[in-house]
Amino acid sequence: MNLLLTNDDGIDAPGIAALARLAESLGTAVWAAPHEHLSGCSHRVTTGCPVRVVRRDAGRYAVEGTPADCVRVGLARLLPETDWVLSGINEGGNLGADVHISGTVAAVREAVLHGKPGIALSHYRKRELEIDWDRAVDWLRPVVQNLIHRPWEPGSFWNINIPHVSPGEPEPRVVFCPLDSGPLPLSYRVEEELFHYNGNYHERARQSGADVDVCFSGNIAVTMVRLF
Repeated sequence: MNLLLTNDDGIDAPGIAALARLAESLGTAVWAAPHEHLSGCSHRVTTGCPVRVVRRDAGRYAVEGTPADCVRVGLARLLPETDWVLSGINEGGNLGADVHISGTVAAVREAVLHGKPGIALSHYRKRELEIDWDRAVDWLRPVVQNLIHRPWEPGSFWNINIPHVSPGEPEPRVVFCPLDSGPLPLSYRVEEELFHYNGNYHERARQSGADVDVCFSGNIAVTMVRLF
């Protein structure tokens, strides 16, 4: 199986290195990831100027563009024979309304537009805890293996969010659930003419049984997202 790996945290982020370890059990992986951190860039693409691609080493390319650019370049030039696109592992949740903002998710959405299946993977983060990437890989590997071996529905992709649990807390369950349809909090601190967003992501509203609620409750939220 040929896997195209990308993210929006940048090619040097620990999350994509963890994703590469996960991918080792699935097939051959090629990285096409942004050369810098681009979280929250959504589905922006570059068409009016060249996109520089720098080969780091065998199978690893730093792309001076967005996550969607990475997938476009990857499918067109770096790995045309891609079977699946995997994006992540994002440092921070991509839940509910986040799928419209996230570069991590946009990368997979771009893949689906070109007829390729994909999975977006994110790790919700609590401010006071560090992420254990090895544990994240252990949780995600069986989930990804399960999804890849299911029949793919064209026009759809999978969005996975794993919780941030403290050592000693119960192991998370895998829960298939819908996207939360609620908006992100609207809150700004104003200083003269400057508006500083200060909405509390961790206290956002939760619809019972939807992905925000599932992940915030300590379980792995798995959601099918349909483009059309």
